[in-house]
Amino acid sequence: MPVAEGKSVQQTVELLTRKLEMLGAEKQGTFCVDCETYHTASSTLGSQGQAGKLMYVMHNSEYPLSCFALFENGPCLIADTNFDVLMVKLKGFFQSAKASKIETRGTRYQYCDFLVKVGTVTMGPSARGISVEVEYGPCVVPSDCWSLLLEFLQSFLGSHTPGAPAVFGNRHDAVYGPADTVVQYMELFNKIRKQQQILWMGRDLERTSSLSCNFSQYPT
Repeated sequence: MPVAEGKSVQQTVELLTRKLEMLGAEKQGTFCVDCETYHTASSTLGSQGQAGKLMYVMHNSEYPLSCFALFENGPCLIADTNFDVLMVKLKGFFQSAKASKIETRGTRYQYCDFLVKVGTVTMGPSARGISVEVEYGPCVVPSDCWSLLLEFLQSFLGSHTPGAPAVFGNRHDAVYGPADTVVQYMELFNKIRKQQQILWMGRDLERTSSLSCNFSQYPT
């Protein structure tokens, strides 16, 4: 979800939540999804110059007893919360990437059978983007309810309504699970991280060669 023109992240979040409340949605508590990136320790790499792999360890407040580990271009492992303790013991194999913590926090809204979560994505103390998650409770097969989800999304996102998530791929008839949601948050977080890197690259160019750069720090 892009930031509204001339508005801050928080102002855009307030606009979205106001639209939901005008539709009749009611607040149902808060939510949080966080992600920390780990990379394979250099001591475990076989040959010089071999690229290390990334692993994303995530938590979702909707599943407080679970921890999700997503491997780069690999499967999603669902474990209990003791997995965080295990990662400390595996520091000889996986090391936490510096300043890699990213999270989204916000308010949950209930509108009939729809559960909507609008959050502010932050890295450190700074707001970097907006997340919008919509769940249709009565259905667990994406292809059976995507048209209904799309219609509801358009009611408050308008022209910013997204297409079908890439995580669906060719499995529209498969049962949707918690891992599918976590994968989409990981993709959003990585997109925001990359745009942040582009922003800093632009600033470095401005300092060294006075180039005029116009990079956006928010997701589109």
